Amino acid sequence: MCAADTFAIGALAAAAGVGVETIRFYQRRGLLRQPDRPLGGIRRYGADDVARVRFIKRSQALGFRLDEILDLLRLADGSHCDTARTIAAEKLASVHEKLTQLRRIERELAALVHACDVAGSNVACPLIDTLLADVEASGGPGLRAPR
Repeated sequence: MCAADTFAIGALAAAAGVGVETIRFYQRRGLLRQPDRPLGGIRRYGADDVARVRFIKRSQALGFRLDEILDLLRLADGSHCDTARTIAAEKLASVHEKLTQLRRIERELAALVHACDVAGSNVACPLIDTLLADVEASGGPGLRAPR
């Protein structure tokens, strides 16, 4: 690999669309190699390193944690498709579970907003009253501000 085909860490970061500290963080986590520093020189990275950082960022965008991404990178030779599929299927199940939770939250918030709309400008706020009632029903301390 000649110098024209390599990048210093700043150029690697720019080419991959991340900051230099992200590169260093990935190196500390074992996701990206740290090349040797030639005597009196700077470390050089190649196109494979750019692709690896982009792979990491794309995987994060799909919701994979760094430990899961490290597992996927270990499978990157393409001969472990069943294992990679299992990791992705587990992530998909997690996404489905989170979506179910978010839909429940959406319904509850919509009902609370509707209660506020119906109550108009009454002194008591239905949203705050409902949340306080939930806290008090669970045995938690009261949160009412002193009057």
